[in-house]
Amino acid sequence: MLPRGAWPQPAAPRAASSPAALPPLIAELERRIFDWFWETTPASGLTFDRWPSPSPCSIAAVGFGLTAYGIGAERGWVTRAAAAERTLSTVRFFRDAPQGPQPSGMAGYRGFFYHFLDVQTGVRFEDCELSTVDTALLLGGMLFSRSYFGRDDPVEAEIRRAVDTVYARVEWDWAQPRAPLICHGWTPEKEFIRYDWQGYNEAMLVYLLALAAPEHPVGPEAWKAWARHYGDSWGMLYGFEHLTFAPLFGHQYSHTWYDFRGVQDEFMRSHGLDYFDNSRRATYAQRAYAIANPMGWRGYGANVWGFTACDGPANTARLYLGESRRFRGYSARGVSMERFVDDGTIAPTAAGGSLAFAPDIAMPALQEMHDKFGSVIYGRYGFLDSFNLSFHYDGRLAYGHRVADFGWVDNDYLGIDQGPVIAMIENHRSDLVWRTMRGNPVVRLGLERAGFAGGWLGEAAQVAKAA
Repeated sequence: MLPRGAWPQPAAPRAASSPAALPPLIAELERRIFDWFWETTPASGLTFDRWPSPSPCSIAAVGFGLTAYGIGAERGWVTRAAAAERTLSTVRFFRDAPQGPQPSGMAGYRGFFYHFLDVQTGVRFEDCELSTVDTALLLGGMLFSRSYFGRDDPVEAEIRRAVDTVYARVEWDWAQPRAPLICHGWTPEKEFIRYDWQGYNEAMLVYLLALAAPEHPVGPEAWKAWARHYGDSWGMLYGFEHLTFAPLFGHQYSHTWYDFRGVQDEFMRSHGLDYFDNSRRATYAQRAYAIANPMGWRGYGANVWGFTACDGPANTARLYLGESRRFRGYSARGVSMERFVDDGTIAPTAAGGSLAFAPDIAMPALQEMHDKFGSVIYGRYGFLDSFNLSFHYDGRLAYGHRVADFGWVDNDYLGIDQGPVIAMIENHRSDLVWRTMRGNPVVRLGLERAGFAGGWLGEAAQVAKAA
């Protein structure tokens, strides 16, 4: 465990050995998503959950926004100084935000933050929960900022100190009412939520950060408990054997910051795979499902696919192809060994967030969806969150609007869907986020305490031993 204040300075990021050239649309999309984070986020750094519809701040979206600022500086879309100032304003807010058990007037408690914050006041929005996974996604962006802004400069030095403070005070061990598992969250009204993070999903990041925590870590047995139910999700799905999880975001979020190429824990070693390859297989399986299209939805195909947590047209049942079909509003869509949710809604961001795993199928999908439907689904900040070519029904909509001779399309961009796309484009393009984070001691320590070995972790160990 690294004691607080004793972190080594991050090593200079390694240059990418073979930067990838991007098709014009993909390069443009990366820039448009950066502009979304840069132009719509207020000076406080409290990124909106969605835009342009009114919404609170999503702390997870803040984590993705912090990652976008470093990417923007690297690409020259803003100056490094401007990106550092925006980053510092953001991490200062979370360092100084009020924490306490009171049901109102607080931004968090025990180092965790509420899922949503009021953008004007910076405190808990309505009755939302203190969220362990959303706090982890916030910290992912903060830790990237800590490593990226590593210069001997007053602003960048304060970024590093503020991130250290925020990360160190998170009481991961407190969030284990049913130890060794980590709980989903807590509210002042009902205390701990009755669900714990276990089995394969987006919470890999929760456990890796909790294992490496400088002051309130969890023990290595937490990772074993989390992975104990993996077997229930392993199987052959549309021709690809892998550890399944229905919506693609579960295969993307932790990978935004952690480079899993070549590094394996006990489960992946036993299957001769790593989590990067697992996410690649999951992406291919989703595309294969869209090609098969067992429910006969309009438009699905080899280059029109993408299933994840996203907006949808309405919570309603309607006749489609002569049978009653359930449509949904915001929901986690996708197919796995254990779960099946498909109402004809496609999220282009699901394909975009898998671009680093499977560029050979993700980029053609984005291109075709843009070429076929761009006049409806593509705007100033890239692809709108989702669309549904099969929904042509009257009635109250949950989100978005109907378009004649098209179907339904969302009105909004969602921060937690935009974020993985810009990061994964850049990881494919230059390895920036991954190589920056490979030098972060928190990343290495968490992986090692979870039992990961090999790949770049092994290379780092050999370098350290030789030194």
